[in-house]
Amino acid sequence: MLLALSGCGKQTTTPAQHAAPAVDVITVHPTSVPVSIELPGRTTPYLVAQVRARVDGVVQQRSYTEGADLRAGQALYRIDDAPYRATLANAQAAQQKAAANLVAANAQAERYKNLVAGNAVSKQAYDNAVAAQGQAAADLAAAQAGVQTARINLGYTNVTSPIAGRSSVSQVTQGAYVQASAATLMTTVQQIDPIYVDLSQSSVAGLQLRQAIASGELRPDSNAQPAVSLKLEDGSTYPLQGKLQFTGITVDQATGTVGVRAVFPNPQHVLLPGMFVHASLVQGVNTKAMLVPAGAVSHNQQGQATALVVDAGGKVAQRILQADTLRGRDYVVTAGLQDGERVIVNSLQSVQPGMQVRVAAAPSTVAAAADAANGH
Repeated sequence: MLLALSGCGKQTTTPAQHAAPAVDVITVHPTSVPVSIELPGRTTPYLVAQVRARVDGVVQQRSYTEGADLRAGQALYRIDDAPYRATLANAQAAQQKAAANLVAANAQAERYKNLVAGNAVSKQAYDNAVAAQGQAAADLAAAQAGVQTARINLGYTNVTSPIAGRSSVSQVTQGAYVQASAATLMTTVQQIDPIYVDLSQSSVAGLQLRQAIASGELRPDSNAQPAVSLKLEDGSTYPLQGKLQFTGITVDQATGTVGVRAVFPNPQHVLLPGMFVHASLVQGVNTKAMLVPAGAVSHNQQGQATALVVDAGGKVAQRILQADTLRGRDYVVTAGLQDGERVIVNSLQSVQPGMQVRVAAAPSTVAAAADAANGH
């Protein structure tokens, strides 16, 4: 009897408590989470130069390889320059003639100046000599401008690349006649390192962002040029990050979108003009979000995100969450949970709302788990 009584005295738990399943939980707290948006877009050359004829003539030589990388100022074509050399020689001769006339006019004006003082010539003759001197000076200036124009046109016969970049297909061949009046297109040069990515953001999304910042739900990103990451057409991630250049202020009436432009380094020329991409950029920081492991979140028949929590009495309750974004292995929860609530992270199939459970592990904060995952 004493042994039996002793055994009864050591019993500290009820059969119902022994039957309660054990669950692991985490305690959630608000934390600062960057809010990103993914936008579609296409790549655009950083610089585009259409090389066009600036003088008339026959193309005598093409000096570059199609598709090659060019230096700024590198020779591309040579147009027949014989007529322009002759024009330059004629302009130089006219300049020499004008210079000789000016010397003669200066001498005559100086001579008449001395004679008019002694009344050896009339005042009218002196005035005519001074006017001729001015006319000769103007003729010389015009001749000098003619020489400069002829020299410029002669230089245009050597067609060079205005920018550094990659050449495209040649639009003219040797022997083709090009015209300055028609601005004949000869080739195009594009600089693709760096390269632009032109994106489209709906005006509604931009309005919601401004409202969230105004209400204090989001804090503006402190970085003046937020980093932008890129996904390529095949789903792979571009290894280099870009910078946001600007966001447009005009809504396209046809599409209801606002233009956004980012710039990316492209040293290996992986990005080519016209590629379709998806860019992810940080719009702000949510200081009231909570991180919940993806394994702790399920979805009901209505498609709503849900999680199971344990109250202070050990009873299970279900919470409907607003969790539309994944950050690593965690859902970013913006509504549905309270600070300090304990979220069940395992045994979700074996527990139901209203059940009594016992916590098998000491609660941990999601913030600490996130810091550990990030190496902090």
